[in-house]
Amino acid sequence: MQLVITPSGSVRCIYSEQLDLHQLGRLAIERGSHVEPTGDGQWTADLSPVNGPVLGPFACRSEALDAEFRWLEEHWLTPSTLSAAR
Repeated sequence: MQLVITPSGSVRCIYSEQLDLHQLGRLAIERGSHVEPTGDGQWTADLSPVNGPVLGPFACRSEALDAEFRWLEEHWLTPSTLSAAR
């Protein structure tokens, strides 16, 4: 699990249960995307909550989840994107 700590002391990460994040202080958990089925049974990852694209369609949900994670890690979690964060 990758944690990015800003100069102001806030911590940003892609949520998982590997660490008990409550140990870091008060949490503000926000959705980074919406992984949803399409009308024809495929899957997309809509990253609009973090000003990102819609990825897909994918044949299965796990592919959409993997693409979501990779996009968030590369485009949202990196230190260079923190100044552009909401």
